[in-house]
Amino acid sequence: MTTLLVIAKEPRPGRVKTRLTPPFTPEEAAVLAEAALTDTLRAVAAAPARRRILVLDGTAGSWLPPGFDVVPQCAGGLDERLAAAFAGCDGPALLIGMDTPQVTPELLTVDFDGYGYDACLGPAEDGGFWALGLAEPDPELLRGVPMSTPVTGAVQRARLVDAGLRVRDLPRLRDVDTAADAEAVAALAPHGHFAAELNRLRAVGSR
Repeated sequence: MTTLLVIAKEPRPGRVKTRLTPPFTPEEAAVLAEAALTDTLRAVAAAPARRRILVLDGTAGSWLPPGFDVVPQCAGGLDERLAAAFAGCDGPALLIGMDTPQVTPELLTVDFDGYGYDACLGPAEDGGFWALGLAEPDPELLRGVPMSTPVTGAVQRARLVDAGLRVRDLPRLRDVDTAADAEAVAALAPHGHFAAELNRLRAVGSR
C-alpha cells in the first residue's frame, strides 16, 4: 500500500493564496485555501493508503479529518521540504499539494507493483507538478529541482528519467493560483467544498 502525503500551509489570511488578492481579500483567499485543502484531504481520506500524512506549515484546524498523521514541514526551500517529506517514508509514497481541489480518490490510487513503474508524475498546467510518486522514496531526486517555475515539472521528470526510473504520467491538472484558476477549477468540480465557497463569495460580492 502507498503512503499518501499532502504538503500544505495552514490557511491563514496573508499567508496563503496571495495571488488571489485582488479580487479577493486576504480573508477570502484564506477561506478558499481552506476549502481547497478540505476537498484535497477528503479525496486522500477516501483513497486506499497504507498511511496518510499531512506535512504542515502551521497548526492543524477543524478542517483536518480523522486518520491523518501531522508532521511539521522542515526549513528551507520547497525542494528541501518535499525531499524531507519523502525521507520520512519507508515504502511507496505519493505526494500532492493543496492547490488541486478537483483531485479524486481515483487519481490518487497508484499501484507501483501492478503497473511496473518506479515513479509517477502529475504535471500541472502552469509547468509545475501536482503529484509525485516514488516506489522507493529518495530525497535526492528532489533536492536542487527549481520550484515554482514554468519548467519545474519538466526538470523533475528529467531527474526521474536520468535516475533510470520508469515514469508513469498522471493526468494534467490545473492549480488554483489566480482568480481565473479558481473559476476554472470550480467548474471542473462543481459539487466540492471549494466550488461552494467560491459561489458563496461571489454572491456576497454581488450584493
